Amino acid sequence: MLASLALALAACGDSGTTSTGDTTGSGGGGGGTTTGSASGGGGSSVGVGGMTTTDFTAGGDRPVLVKVPPTYDAATPAPLVILLHGYGATGAVQNSYFGLEPVALENGFVYAYPDGTPDTSGKQFWNATDACCDFLNTGVDDSKYLIDLVDEIETRVNIDPKRVYFVGHSNGGFMSYRMACDHADRVAAIVSLAGETFADDADCKATTPVSVLQIQGTADETVPYDGGDLGPGFTAPGAAQSVADWAARNGCDAALIDTGETLDLDSGLAGEETTLAKHEGCTAGFDAELATIADGTHIPALTPAFSETLIAFLLAHPKP
Repeated sequence: MLASLALALAACGDSGTTSTGDTTGSGGGGGGTTTGSASGGGGSSVGVGGMTTTDFTAGGDRPVLVKVPPTYDAATPAPLVILLHGYGATGAVQNSYFGLEPVALENGFVYAYPDGTPDTSGKQFWNATDACCDFLNTGVDDSKYLIDLVDEIETRVNIDPKRVYFVGHSNGGFMSYRMACDHADRVAAIVSLAGETFADDADCKATTPVSVLQIQGTADETVPYDGGDLGPGFTAPGAAQSVADWAARNGCDAALIDTGETLDLDSGLAGEETTLAKHEGCTAGFDAELATIADGTHIPALTPAFSETLIAFLLAHPKP
């Protein structure tokens, strides 16, 4: 299934209308010329040890603007969060939709939102898992691109190696799981909205724990909450199964327990529609959690609490 989904940026605190392009399905995919989410980065300033203290561009032939918080002190290691967009979207669109930038910078994060590569119809995607979204088998190595981006950022600003995080939506969520699987020694935690892990858990090669927060709506019309078909040959494992797979890696108990905590993450639904569940008994310092948006769709109308919840989870989960 390949659906065209649109999002009014007015709902995200912007004006005008644009498409999120988040159309996970069996159409499209493929390589082509790479693109970046930003070019340029303003003037440069140098701090302790010759490190940059202002925004800068990284990523080589797939450039991305890296945002440095105004409180950054080159003598103090900062956390890094990288936001990954959904299928057919861009880093800039995803940044606007999530409303993550001001919250990340206020909390001292170095922050970037790169772009994937375009498919044959020009829609940008990430080659994430066996479920999503290299539908034409281009084999583009986005895992290497993103970990190389982390490496480059670490040469420009003082990054805390215990606080490197990925977050994403849909295809970007799948890609966040891929980064946890491929680079568990480097990634402290991930947050995924409506993106799931590998359909075949054996394809995840993680050898150390990574904290995981999965957020998804029960009425997701694009990536099924309970798992299922994404198109010919592509199957999603489901939200709870994604968390369960990581609970096993994180040494947690098998049971998913309702915490009793509720959140208002979707302004289009009445009240505190989101419930939080988690696997208990995890290895010290790690968690595996599921936030379920009752009747939530693939593109919920996110409240300010969404970005605040996301950042709070990351801050609470450095590598021990």
